[in-house]
Amino acid sequence: MAAGSSNYWEDLRKQARQLENELDLKLVSFSKLCTSYSSGRDGRRDRYSSDTTPLLNGSSQDRMFETMAVEIEQLLGKLTGINDKMAEYTNSAGVPSLNAALMHTLQRHRDILQDYTHEFHKTKANFLAIRERENLLGSVRKDIESYKSGSGVNNRRTELFLKEHEHLRNSDRLIEETISIAMATKENMTSQRGMLKSIQSKMNTLANRFPAVNSLIQRINLRKRRDSLILGGVIGVCTILLLLYAFH
Repeated sequence: MAAGSSNYWEDLRKQARQLENELDLKLVSFSKLCTSYSSGRDGRRDRYSSDTTPLLNGSSQDRMFETMAVEIEQLLGKLTGINDKMAEYTNSAGVPSLNAALMHTLQRHRDILQDYTHEFHKTKANFLAIRERENLLGSVRKDIESYKSGSGVNNRRTELFLKEHEHLRNSDRLIEETISIAMATKENMTSQRGMLKSIQSKMNTLANRFPAVNSLIQRINLRKRRDSLILGGVIGVCTILLLLYAFH
């Protein structure tokens, strides 16, 4: 019975080592495929202006990638099954000292399986990231070529449209600045008008008391109206000039 159990354990170890060797070779080839995919796409992008050849070669490498990924996943599944059988055997072994030695061997095989699984997923993720980047760059290159191959009239219209759009944005900013200045001027003039009314009220009171002062107040009022007309004219002319410049 012990001899039969020993043979069963050795058979499991033999299968595990065989699967590990196959996985090691497959993972090396898988890594080389991913590396050649990246460098190959870069080289073809520099040598060819057309996307036909890179797409064909890339498609062939994609099929090879899918095939190798499936094969590696199958081998990992088989090795996982062997490790599970080895774990069942160690749990059923009756000799404690022998059980400890078997557990040590099982743990070593589990570590190898974990390393291979991690390496496979890492390489696969890198390949998918490279392929996604290449597909995106290929799409961008097609858009650029399509834009370059467009007629000169369309390009000219696009440039004119962009310039007109920028001009409208500048005009809009200038109008906003003009409105802000006008609002600030209005608030300032309102404040000054309140002060002038207060002063005028006081001076009217003095004029009623002193006739000589009344004549002086009238002259001041005439000059104030003249200054107001001049100031209003200057503000109006400046506003018109700013609006004309904005919509020019």
